[in-house]
Amino acid sequence: MSNESKQDFINEIPQHALLSASAAHRWLVCTPSARLEETLPERKSDYADEGNLAHDIAELKFKKAFIEQMSLRAFNSRLKKLQQHELYQDEMLTHTDTYLDYVSGIIYSFTSPPYITVEKKLDFSAYVPEGFGTGDCIIISGTTLYVIDFKYGKGVPVSAEDNPQMKLYALGAYEAYKILYPINTIKMAIVQPRLDTISEWEIPLVDLLMWGESIKPIAQKAFNGEGEFVTGEHCRFCRARELCRARADFNISLEDSKGKMPPLLSNAEVGDLLKRARDLAAWIKDLEEYALNECLAGNEIPGWKAVHGRAVREFTDQDAAFKLLIENGIDEAILYERKPITLASVEKLLGKKEFQKLLSDFVVTPPGKPTLVLESDPREPIKRQSAAEDFKS
Repeated sequence: MSNESKQDFINEIPQHALLSASAAHRWLVCTPSARLEETLPERKSDYADEGNLAHDIAELKFKKAFIEQMSLRAFNSRLKKLQQHELYQDEMLTHTDTYLDYVSGIIYSFTSPPYITVEKKLDFSAYVPEGFGTGDCIIISGTTLYVIDFKYGKGVPVSAEDNPQMKLYALGAYEAYKILYPINTIKMAIVQPRLDTISEWEIPLVDLLMWGESIKPIAQKAFNGEGEFVTGEHCRFCRARELCRARADFNISLEDSKGKMPPLLSNAEVGDLLKRARDLAAWIKDLEEYALNECLAGNEIPGWKAVHGRAVREFTDQDAAFKLLIENGIDEAILYERKPITLASVEKLLGKKEFQKLLSDFVVTPPGKPTLVLESDPREPIKRQSAAEDFKS
C-alpha cells in the first residue's frame, strides 16, 4: 500500500463512535438521540480543549514514569510544547500530579510489576455496534483489571458506581486482554482532581458480562435510530438539546392538569413536579443561547433581536490612571483593597505536602449547605435530628 493510500485509509477511520462510551448514559435511555445528533454539527468548546490538553500532559507524565525511557531533557521539551497552548494553566501540572499519584499508588501496591498502558484504544463492538473508545489508563495485575478515567472538568462530581461509560471501557479492555490474562474482577476509578474527588467501584467479571449482554438490543436500537425520545438529565450535553421536540413537549406540558384537584399540593405531587420541572430552566437557557446565536448569524427569530447589553465603564489603562491619581495627592492605600487569598490558593502556593505539614491543624471541612437532589444521587441524605436534639443544640 502506498503512503498516499495509507493516509486515505487513516482518514476514513472515524474519530468518534456513533455510540460512544461517554454518551452511553444518553443513548441507552434515549435510543434515537445518537442518530439525531449525527445530523447536527459537533460543538467545540474551550472546556473540551482544556480537558484534552490536561490529558496530554497527564499522558506525557505517565509515559515518563512507567512506560517510555525518556530523558529529563526530552520530557521538558515535550512539556514545553504543551505549555505553549493558549489554554495552558500552571494548575494543570498540579492536577495531573494528583492523577499520577493515585495511579502510582495502585501500581506500587503490587509485589510484582503489573501490565500498564495509557490512552488505549478499546473496542467494545461485541456489545455495541461499531463501539470503540479510549481508556485513559488500563492496569492488569493477577486476575484484576483496573480501568481508570481522568476527568479534568469541575462541573459536577462523576461517580464510578454503575457508570455505563466505565463499564463499556471495561468490556473493551476485557475483550483486548482476555486471552492473555485470567481476569475475574474489574476495578474502576474516576479521578477528578479539580473537585478533589476520586470515585471507585468494583464489579465481578460475570456481572459485567451479563450487563454487556443486556444492553445489546438497546444498543442495536440506538444504532438504528429506533425507539422513543426520552428527556432527562442526559439531555444536558446532547447536540439537539435546544431544538429537540420531545424535550420541548415535555417542558411545555408542565401546566397540564386534568380534573378538579385539591387546593394544596401533596408532598408526592411536589416531588413529581420538581422532577418534571428541573430541566425547564436549563431548556429555556439553551433556547435563549440558540436564538441569540441565530440572530448574531443574521438569521431571524420572529419576535426577538440581539442587542448590546448594559455597558460598564472601564479604564483604558488602570496603572496609568492610578499613577496620575497618586501624583495628584491621592493616597495609594485607598486605591487598592487588601484581602486574604483562598485556602485553595494557599495550597497551590505551598504544594499539597507542605500545606498538609504546616496547616493541617487549621483546616476543617464543614458540611455543605443543604441542597435538594434526585434520590439517585450517590451522596448520603441528611438525617434530621430529633426534636429533643434540636432543643439541646
